[in-house]
Amino acid sequence: MSAQFRLKPKEHIDDPNRKQRFNRELFAEVAPKYDFITKALSFGRDAAWKRHLVAALPDLEKPVCADLACGTGDIARLLASRFPEGRITGIDLTPAMLEIADRQTNLFNVEYIEGSMAALPLKDKSIDIVTGGYALRNAPDLNQTLDEIARILTPGGTAAFLDFSKPRNRVGQAIGHAALKCWGGFWGLVLHNNPDVYGYIADSLKLYPDRIDLSRCFEKHGFTLKNRRHYMGGLLETVQFQKKD
Repeated sequence: MSAQFRLKPKEHIDDPNRKQRFNRELFAEVAPKYDFITKALSFGRDAAWKRHLVAALPDLEKPVCADLACGTGDIARLLASRFPEGRITGIDLTPAMLEIADRQTNLFNVEYIEGSMAALPLKDKSIDIVTGGYALRNAPDLNQTLDEIARILTPGGTAAFLDFSKPRNRVGQAIGHAALKCWGGFWGLVLHNNPDVYGYIADSLKLYPDRIDLSRCFEKHGFTLKNRRHYMGGLLETVQFQKKD
């Protein structure tokens, strides 16, 4: 068992405060291995999915962008490449992630700041594009995070996310949960001597809305679905929503 991380997902992720503490400690443990594990868990496809996410964004000349749960900054750097005259802010709960992101980024139009998705450190209607890779599923309270995204986005602004996806039917959910629990648990044992470190992905998905309910959640917060794309047989997806004027 890791000397650094001993929290149990099932004891923490059903309460917003406990989940935020869990995420902070989990990703502090994961940070040094994060770039490797995103490749390993996705069979090397993670970078391509994130490129697709950013490539599908609307063509804007100088957008102000915020990347939530930015981790080591890969999406933030893609945004900077796509929008060289834009401004990009990466936000993450975990200082260890931000240190790595800062080290790996040498771009004048990218900054990283510490913050929670439950209370984003950004002004109202100040952001044109919000992105996130594996962000929404880790939100301590999804509705509160969607409130925050709606608050910071300009009218007509875009919210685009990559994450694991939950099908509507129970058989599909059970298959996806078993696959993620086994694959994540394997890498948790290999890298941390603790299957919960990545087995947590399956546990968090159990409490996450299915595809239809996720769209409904966004709609209730004033968004319209623009596009959705599935990967790995629907185990993951990218979604793009537009805030109503």
